[in-house]
Amino acid sequence: MNESSTPTDTSLAASYAEHNAKLPRTVLPIPEAQHVGLTTYDAKDPDTKYPPIVPLRPPAGAPNVLIVLLDDVGFGASSAFGGPCHTPTAERLAQQGLKFNRFHTTALCSPTRQALLTGRNHHSVGMGAITEMATSAPGNNSIRPRSKAPLAEVLNLNGYSTAQFGKCHEVPVWEVSPAGPFHQWPTGSGFEHFYGFVGGEANQYYPGLYEGTTAVEPPKSPEEGYTLTEDLANRAITWVRQQKALLPDKPFFMYFAPGATHAPHHVPKQWSDKYRGQFDGGWDRLREETLARQKQLGVVPQDAALTQRHAEIPAWEDIPANLQPVLARQMEIYAGFLEQADHHVGRLIDTLADLGVLDDTLVYYIIGDNGASAEGTINGCFNEMTTLNGMPGIETVDFLLSKIDLFGTPQAYNHYAVGWAHALCTPYQWTKQVASHWGGTRNGCIVRWPKAIQDAGGIRSQFHHVIDVARTVLEAARLPEPTMVNSIAQAPLEGVSMLPAIQDANAPETHDVQYFEMMGNRGIYYKGWTACTKHRTPWSADQPPPFDADHWELYGPDDWTQAHDLAAQNPKKLAELQRLWLIEAVKYNVVPLDDRAFERINPDIAGRPQLIRGNSQLLFQGMRVAEFCVLTLKNKSHSVTAQLAIPAGGANGVIMTQGGSVGGWALYAKDGVLKYCYNFFGIEHYIVTATAPIPAGKHQVRMEFHYDGGGLAKGGDVTLYYDGNAIGKGRVEQTQPMAFSADEAADVGCDSGSPASPDYGPTGNRFTGDIEWVQIDIGNDDHNHLIRPEDRLNLAMARQ
Repeated sequence: MNESSTPTDTSLAASYAEHNAKLPRTVLPIPEAQHVGLTTYDAKDPDTKYPPIVPLRPPAGAPNVLIVLLDDVGFGASSAFGGPCHTPTAERLAQQGLKFNRFHTTALCSPTRQALLTGRNHHSVGMGAITEMATSAPGNNSIRPRSKAPLAEVLNLNGYSTAQFGKCHEVPVWEVSPAGPFHQWPTGSGFEHFYGFVGGEANQYYPGLYEGTTAVEPPKSPEEGYTLTEDLANRAITWVRQQKALLPDKPFFMYFAPGATHAPHHVPKQWSDKYRGQFDGGWDRLREETLARQKQLGVVPQDAALTQRHAEIPAWEDIPANLQPVLARQMEIYAGFLEQADHHVGRLIDTLADLGVLDDTLVYYIIGDNGASAEGTINGCFNEMTTLNGMPGIETVDFLLSKIDLFGTPQAYNHYAVGWAHALCTPYQWTKQVASHWGGTRNGCIVRWPKAIQDAGGIRSQFHHVIDVARTVLEAARLPEPTMVNSIAQAPLEGVSMLPAIQDANAPETHDVQYFEMMGNRGIYYKGWTACTKHRTPWSADQPPPFDADHWELYGPDDWTQAHDLAAQNPKKLAELQRLWLIEAVKYNVVPLDDRAFERINPDIAGRPQLIRGNSQLLFQGMRVAEFCVLTLKNKSHSVTAQLAIPAGGANGVIMTQGGSVGGWALYAKDGVLKYCYNFFGIEHYIVTATAPIPAGKHQVRMEFHYDGGGLAKGGDVTLYYDGNAIGKGRVEQTQPMAFSADEAADVGCDSGSPASPDYGPTGNRFTGDIEWVQIDIGNDDHNHLIRPEDRLNLAMARQ
């Protein structure tokens, strides 16, 4: 830049800053200025004057914002908070910033994320539980009110670049399809760019990825070294480099939520092998060792008591000796998984440093969206879908022993035992889902922002909640809370700012009251006191008791870990807090309480909308849709019919599939012959093969499944047809009753995720002929086995 241009550029920048400083920002989008003045005929006329076009920017000094949210990490997991899992990035950021040791979440994935992204309590924005359990009740319908605009939208409308990478678990399940609507997807919620997955969890080797709202494939295979967290970090690094190269004066808001360390616990062996033998002593010893480290670090007081392990969680010494190595290996893999995630967060932090913008960035590193997950059963599991289907017993001790070397690999879908989850929530009681106690809701939080922090490496013990992040970001950017967004009046934010605590270790607490509730587990915090009741246990399928039969506990301000129940000694205080809980519950749509678990997965019981209705569904080649967007074929007779064009040399590849290697089914051709595979949790593969190849030319193939009936998860008889003529028969002895997968899609023309059948691999399985259409029908006992053109599903009728 030459000297003569410098003053001009400087004055122009000052002019832009002055313009942006004067903008009215409570109504968004900011109203456009209208030019009023002389309009000339000739642009060369000296009286032709218009104000300069000023790019929209937030007020001068507004920081970049990076929020990192890990998944299912308990307070006592990360080494930054005394845990056994090495997290050097978290430690480095803590040394340069602050640790908040009384930061709280909601006890479950979707609720915490929606609360974080909106600055409102989770029931207040319709997210009382995960999206898959939505009901029609306002506090549980998974629909974000338009009067509660998300933080990303507010920042974007004030001049921020915005991007999200990783997990999005806030989209109503009936809207997770190529047809939308997309207003609750990230790119409809203020994020200009999104790359990640939409759902509760992802296979780290075969994720169902989206870029924006378009389904995309991972850039390489597991055999080529692919893992999801590395991919997400690569994309985040590329985005922020481009953003700063092209718009260096424009701050960014990045939300990086990798999905680690939610099950399945997948990580390459070089990470998990670092921890070989380190957990052989079991979870009881781990809790004691962790608490000692936590006291040494100062993240809990020296007098903090280690809460007792509840009777529902077995002692390590009561685990059979032959099973202990499997359980220890589960924890080794988890520890490697968390360290790998922290490593890739570190790569992103290093990129910001290399770009020279790290010190201008407000960084939140929230280590977990809830406590560690106890959803893996007492013994853990090799395939988590067995647990999610309510069938953990099919994985015997001998089965788990036979798989010990495959845990963490692409062949597994594993989760650790309940005891490890409890240990990783040290020193607190309970785990994820238990919103009543700190084990479910207290997560380590690190904040780095040199501009506001005077005592780097310090600890903050003010009580805060995830709803406080949005208000903090707006205050840091000197942006007002909007009163109107997209012509809709806005409800107030429900959190408080954390800036006073960030700036001063002795700042008084401002978050005085906070309710907690998750599937009947409930609690209330008020000025140091907590009252709580555990209504149901995460891993139990037993019917919970009536709400009024729940036993409430009371803990005083000096009881850091909720170790000493004062309910009997101080019933008056307990009654006061119980009443306060009810007031807050009514205020934020918590009632009616809903403690149903598996029942709410069924949309007919839950009362939420369904994308597909009726008994038939038509699909076309190239379609990839989520499991909730396909007719439910489980526990009933059904058929899959496809109209094909077979080349002269015969066809190979997938016609249609649903699910993947951990469970599902596939209709496909191999060596020109039609085949059907039912994959039962990856344990059994029931394969039915036609007795002859599919002839060249146009033909209709069909698979009919005649369910045995008599309850859930029963077997059935399979018949294959060519042009209405039976060409093969077989038997499926048992089926999956609830779900095939958490993130594997239903595909027409290929298998885009992990392979549902061992007959083909994850790549090269695309159908080599043409697929005119595929039709799914429920109930086929009286069918003619051939769909004629006049019989084919009428799309207009299907909408009725």
